[in-house]
Amino acid sequence: MSKWLFRYLKIKKALIRPFGLACVGIVVALAFVSGILFWGGFNWAMEVTNTEQFCVSCHEMRDNILPEYQQSVHYVNASGVRASCPDCHVPKEWGDKVVRKVTATAELYHKVVGSIDTEEKFQAKRMVLAKKVWAAMEANDSLECRNCHELTYIRAPEQRTAAKAPHEKALVEGLTCIDCHKGIAHQLPEEFLTLQHKQFEEQKVACSNCHSGMRHADSESGWY
Repeated sequence: MSKWLFRYLKIKKALIRPFGLACVGIVVALAFVSGILFWGGFNWAMEVTNTEQFCVSCHEMRDNILPEYQQSVHYVNASGVRASCPDCHVPKEWGDKVVRKVTATAELYHKVVGSIDTEEKFQAKRMVLAKKVWAAMEANDSLECRNCHELTYIRAPEQRTAAKAPHEKALVEGLTCIDCHKGIAHQLPEEFLTLQHKQFEEQKVACSNCHSGMRHADSESGWY
């Protein structure tokens, strides 16, 4: 015990000397500056990788995803408000954003091995990729959608009938955005459409439930 006490007193005596205090001050100052640089660099990297330009910088996204997105209402619309890639795929809250960025590092591996480096590969994996995104959004209650939209703030009575009924149903049944709004900015996988149509046919769901108001609707098709 006396050995450790002696060492403690020796270190304490050294620290309270002018030279010792100066060393402590330098160490604290360096740690403080290093912390600022690390934090600034970390946040800078977060922001740089959180832009549409970064998202479409690889040819997989630029060739396969971007053209679909550019045809969507989230890219061009009457209001002039655009929802870019990170708006829909990255949460706004800092903690959730970090989690999303960390999980996204797995995509670097697929970039290296060329999992979807051709259109054929991309189309073959579209259903798998879509399911992963849908599952993630179901798990977090469509957190990315709620960056801009909030179901409880919607004035359902002022909406068109086609939107009013589903939104009222969603509130009652506790549904989340992605339960109904799949394929908003990207084309739906053919496999999904085939399975969905088969399910609707078995359940005798009217075509007009989904195809209401289509531009080329006619009385014979029932899509109105």
